[in-house]
Order: sequence, then C-alpha cells, then structure tokens
Amino acid sequence: MSTPSEESHEILASLMCRVGPNADAAAVAQAIISILQDIDSSLTPIVGQQGVAALYRRSLHLCLSSHPHLASTYGGMQASLDLTVLQAVLVKQSEAEALLFGEVLLVTFHELLTTLIGSSLTTRLLRGVWEPSSSETPAQEKSP
Repeated sequence: MSTPSEESHEILASLMCRVGPNADAAAVAQAIISILQDIDSSLTPIVGQQGVAALYRRSLHLCLSSHPHLASTYGGMQASLDLTVLQAVLVKQSEAEALLFGEVLLVTFHELLTTLIGSSLTTRLLRGVWEPSSSETPAQEKSP
C-alpha cells in the first residue's frame, strides 16, 4: 500500500510527463484535461458517468478554498463531466498556477476516491492513468 506522499509524487510525475518541457498554460491545461478524461474512462464502468462527475465536482469544490480565483469554474459546471469550463479557466492562468491547481485537483480527487473505495481498489483502477502510455511522444516520456 502506498502512502499519500508516494501517491502525490506519482500524480505529479504523471502530470509533468504529460506536460513535457517548456510548456505553457495551454499545454498544462490540456495535460490536466487528458488525465481527467483517462480517469473518467477508468471509473465510468465502475461508478457510472454521474458518479465520476460527482467525484469531480466535489474535488473541485474542495480545491476552491485554496484557489478562490477559480470559483467561476465550479459555478459554470453542469451535472455531467464537462471539462471545457475548467480548460478555459486554466489557460488564462500562468503555467505555474495551472500546474499547481492541476496537481491539487488530481491529488484531491485521488484522496476522495480512496476515502470512498479504499487505497487498494483506487490504485488498481487508476494505475493506467498515472503510467505513461506508449503512444506519448518521446519528449513526454522523459521523467521530470
């Protein structure tokens, strides 16, 4: 069983791998959206589309206390997992702000899911999300 710091490190490493070197806010936003889409694909067969959307909304809500300038994201969300609002907000941030928010959001989502279904099942369900895929470009395969 991994510790929260190991999970956070794995999530950040995955995010950085997808972002690649010399990325701007748009690339960071796309990487975050891509991870959330992969999470959606992994969890929808288990908890359904509405379940994934509810986990996402709750995670986003929990993150707003440390990132209140992104509150418009939460207000503009639908009941479904529509990531276009989040992406539009993230591209307006600096690269560092978008990256920090993405890390906090993904770690919060992971922790919330772990609380609900346990660490072992969360790890099994999301293992493929955090591992780099063979279809990624060589620049993205380099470790941070």
